[in-house]
Amino acid sequence: MEQIEQKKRKKKKQNTIVLTEEISVSGQQLIEYMDKLESEKTCLDVQICPKCKSPKVKRVGTMDGDLWGNMGLVSPKHECSDCGWLGSLFIKNTTRPLTVRDVELIAEALDEK
Repeated sequence: MEQIEQKKRKKKKQNTIVLTEEISVSGQQLIEYMDKLESEKTCLDVQICPKCKSPKVKRVGTMDGDLWGNMGLVSPKHECSDCGWLGSLFIKNTTRPLTVRDVELIAEALDEK
């Protein structure tokens, strides 16, 4: 019985290693693309999954279970196509220059910690 459990654990570790390699490749491609757009002075906002850091995040539709979010009663839900994460908070990466207001908000958030 212990040998079967050890084999399952080894398989799980191997799957985890493959998954982290895929994440790092897509993340690196995203960073390179965002740097290219920033040098061209092009503004772009990208939503990033907080769990797996994948840029494949989309908004959940009304028919897929987010009726209240689409009616404006609560914040809309987003779903990651890679890991299946579902939530209303996500990371936003942008190439837009920071305004004075943005810098003030970041400074306040860092001071509260």
